[in-house]
Order: sequence, then structure tokens, then C-alpha cells
Amino acid sequence: MGADQFEAKRVAESRVVLSTMMNPEHANALGHVHGGEIMKLADEAAGLAAMRHARAAAVTVAIDSMTFDEPIYVGNMVTLIAELTYTGRTSMEIRVAVSAEDPLTGSRVHTNLAYFVFVAIDPQGKPQPVPPLAIETPQEQLRFQQAQERQVERIRRHEREQALRDQELPGGDGA
Repeated sequence: MGADQFEAKRVAESRVVLSTMMNPEHANALGHVHGGEIMKLADEAAGLAAMRHARAAAVTVAIDSMTFDEPIYVGNMVTLIAELTYTGRTSMEIRVAVSAEDPLTGSRVHTNLAYFVFVAIDPQGKPQPVPPLAIETPQEQLRFQQAQERQVERIRRHEREQALRDQELPGGDGA
């Protein structure tokens, strides 16, 4: 079944909200939550949103960017909101916004923003088509346009990196 044979799905249909408490085992030497822990949680939230959209297994193929704007502390409740911003034929871009809340004071701060790219896969592990994304609001339209630009840049970057790898291989032009 091709992507054009699917009915478009709304952003809200696959949105994932994940909240968890940050404990001492999540801390780095500074007493802040380790960035890798946040990346893991963001990947999990993005993966769930991708699977919800595709109704199929999905694998991470890229982390386009991950910003760390504010530290997260042990004892904070971390909330991740994952939403699709773009779909290709088999790929999906998911925006993950992360915030931390002090549950004792209610103080809340934006801490991270990340863009993940997932590909839906069939039971044999091959890429499979995904439903298109139904864009309903001006904010969704803007995010979709920005995601298209990121996708074009990802493809260009991948092609440049592939050319460099090919040159570095034994027997290649760069050997």
C-alpha cells in the first residue's frame, strides 16, 4: 500500500505526552540530569508518536538537532511532548519539546527541543509507506514547512557525507 492510499492523519492523533520523575541515578557529576538520559526519553517519546502515526514499527534514522537550554535537576518532573511535523513516503519527523517542573513549587521551564526522524518498517525490516500528515492549524503549517526545509538539508548533508565516506574507503579516490 502506498502513502497515497492512506487517509491523512491529524497531528493530535499521534501526539505523545510522557512524564517521569528524575531520580539520583539520572544525575551527572554536577547533580544535573545527564543529557543522555533526556535524549533517551526524547527518542522513546518520538518513537511512540511515530508508531502511533504509522501503526507499524518505526526506527530512529536521525536526530536532526537537540538543544539543551536549561538544566534539569534531580527531583524535577520531566514532561516530553512529541508531535509529528512532517511525513515523507516512509519517513516521519517528530518534534519533541521537553520541560521540567519542580513539583513542590510548580515552577516550570522549557529545557530541550529535539527533532527526530523515524522510518516505518514492515515485519521484514524494510521501509514501508506511512499516512500523510493532515495540517490543520497555521502553527502546524509553519512547522511542516520548516520540517520540509530540514528534510532537504538532511538529504544534502547525507549525500555530502556519503561522498566523503566513499573517498575514504580503501581503493577509493581518497586512498
